[in-house]
Amino acid sequence: MSKFGTIILGPAGAGKTTFSSALLTHLATNRRSSIYVNLDPAAHDFAHPPDVDIRDLISLDDVMEELQLGPNGGLVYCFEYLLQNLDWLTTELESVSEEYLVVFDMPGQIELYTHVPVVPALVRHLRGGVLSMNLCAAYLLESTFVADRAKFFAGTLSAMSAMLNLELPHVNVLSKMDLIKGNVPRKELRRFIDPNADLLDDDPADDATFDEPAARGVGGGGGGGAESDGAGDPADSGNVMKGASFKRLNRGVAQLVEEFGMVSFLELDVTVEESVGGVLSFIDECVQFHEAQEPKELRDEDVEME
Repeated sequence: MSKFGTIILGPAGAGKTTFSSALLTHLATNRRSSIYVNLDPAAHDFAHPPDVDIRDLISLDDVMEELQLGPNGGLVYCFEYLLQNLDWLTTELESVSEEYLVVFDMPGQIELYTHVPVVPALVRHLRGGVLSMNLCAAYLLESTFVADRAKFFAGTLSAMSAMLNLELPHVNVLSKMDLIKGNVPRKELRRFIDPNADLLDDDPADDATFDEPAARGVGGGGGGGAESDGAGDPADSGNVMKGASFKRLNRGVAQLVEEFGMVSFLELDVTVEESVGGVLSFIDECVQFHEAQEPKELRDEDVEME
C-alpha cells in the first residue's frame, strides 16, 4: 500500500506552518484526506491540531531547561533523539492509507537540512522500510527577499543545498506573495522565478551601497592604490555588506545557482485558494498521488437529483 507525503521546509519566518494550515484546509475543502505531522519541537500555536506531534515525544523547552542548551543546539538534540526513537513515528504512520496526504511541518533552522545529517536520515527512514512513503519536499522562501538580491541568492543557495542533501523531488516556493503585490512589477517578479546571475547586473542596492572608486581606494587619500572592501571603518559590521568582497561573493553565489540550474520557484499566496491548489498540484505530480488512487463510488450527495 502506497503512502504519500510532503515535507514543508524553509527558513524561519517563511510561512511553513501558515502554508501547512492553508494546504490542510484546501485538502478538506476538496474532500481529500490528510494527516498533519508537526516535527517542530518548538511550535505552540496551530490552526489545525496536529494528528502526530513530536512534542509528545520530546519538546524543545524541556531540552533547553534540562540540558542547558540554546535553541539551535536543542533542536539538533531533539532530532537526534527522534532518530533514536523512529519506531514511535513508524507506529503513528504505519496505518495511513494511500488516500491520505501526510503533511510534515518542519522547524525553520536550515542547518537541520544543510549542515547536519539528521533530516536526510529521517527522509531515508520515511522512504524505506515499513512506511515506504513517496515524498516531495516543498522549500519555502519569503518573496520579500526579492527586494534584497543578496538575501534572495543566499536563500536560493540554501534551497539548492536542501535539494542536494535530501535527494527528494523538490518544489521551491516564493511564499507571502500577498506582501509584495503592488510593490514589485509583474515583469520584474518573473525574473526571480528562474534565478540567474543577471539579476545582479541591475541590483538597486549597488547605487546606494557600493562606491567603486572608494572600494578600490581611488581618490580622497584612500590607502594608496590598495583595494578596500568598503568605505568607512572596516570594523563596522554595516560596511561588511557594502564592499567589493561582498559583491564578488554574491556574484559567485549567483553564478553557482545558475550553473547548477536546479532551482526555480512557484508563487504562493495563501489567501488565494487557487494559489494553494496550484502548489498542491505540483506536489501531487512529484509524489504521483493520483496515479495510485482507485476509482471511488459516488455517494448519494454527489449525485445531482432532478
